[in-house]
Amino acid sequence: MHIAQRQIGPDQPPLVIAEIGINHRGSLKTAMKMVDAAAAAGCEVIKHQTHVVDDEMSHAAKAVVPGNDPRSIYHIMQACALNECDEILLKQYVESLGLIFISTPFSRAAADRLEKIDVPAYKIGSGECNNLPLLEHIAAFGKPMIVSTGMNDLDSVRESVEVIGRHNVPLALLHTTNLYPTPSRLVRLGAMQALMDAFPQLPVGLSDHTENNLACLAATALGACILERHFTDTRRRKGPDIINSMDPKQLRELLRDSEQIFLMRGGEKQAAAEEKVTSDFAFATVVTIAAVKRGERFSADNLWVKRPGTGAIAARDYQSLLGKCASRDIERDQHLTPEDIEDWQPGQANARASGQLSGASG
Repeated sequence: MHIAQRQIGPDQPPLVIAEIGINHRGSLKTAMKMVDAAAAAGCEVIKHQTHVVDDEMSHAAKAVVPGNDPRSIYHIMQACALNECDEILLKQYVESLGLIFISTPFSRAAADRLEKIDVPAYKIGSGECNNLPLLEHIAAFGKPMIVSTGMNDLDSVRESVEVIGRHNVPLALLHTTNLYPTPSRLVRLGAMQALMDAFPQLPVGLSDHTENNLACLAATALGACILERHFTDTRRRKGPDIINSMDPKQLRELLRDSEQIFLMRGGEKQAAAEEKVTSDFAFATVVTIAAVKRGERFSADNLWVKRPGTGAIAARDYQSLLGKCASRDIERDQHLTPEDIEDWQPGQANARASGQLSGASG
């Protein structure tokens, strides 16, 4: 999956999305300050929220109060929405800094606005995950979609994937918990893994609403391809999402640490070729602990295992040597070779001796 020039998938470092969302509280100037701070921290993608309030909500929303603000959801979004002109300017500013601008449309009119200004991809919020008419409308644009799946079970997600899949658009799924902030016990990274199991063909990640980077870093270790957190230039600002927003320091740390954890994951349980410099001294091989005459039998009295691991017979073959006869006179403290033993076949060849020490580096 690609968004603009950025490739996304398990073989790439996680894509970190900084969501300024509505943290600007309706101020283009503040939004641009947040973009500046995210860019300086090394961010690749800025995510906005596009609210055309009258198309998004009925007047009944004026009586609905979210859990993270005393105002109604209608009045919050009315106060925080950017108009189309300001959103165009914001997108242009983000792209002038070499960053990717995407946004979450919360209505058909919002989606049409974003298509008009030619965003490269659409982020779908958890509340719209089961909004099949809106998903169908957006998928018809033919652009990549990243869908958050909070508050939905696997059956609901399957329906959404099926609707989007009919349009053959690139798709990624994010697990999230829609509490602001989310306590650690409700992060439920097992749910992210369930998405990976259910949709192995899709990139999967985490949209995180906790107060630190731990959930995102743990998700990276489990294979997350995308990490999304709310972002603000300073935690001193007011707003319903500030409490669970990362600041520039946390963003820098998330970018750095997630890339390091990406490099750590994967690999196979076998020796890495780079470990030979250590195994040469750390492993033990078979050594005489007393002089042995030709024809004499090897025993615990004249044979043992010692470092370094550069000898020809590995310690694991020690037991198979006991009772065998020496083919020549051997001095004390000599590493044995197969030629020193009459009628002996090693149970398992010493990898160092056979030149087969190899392995994945990760």
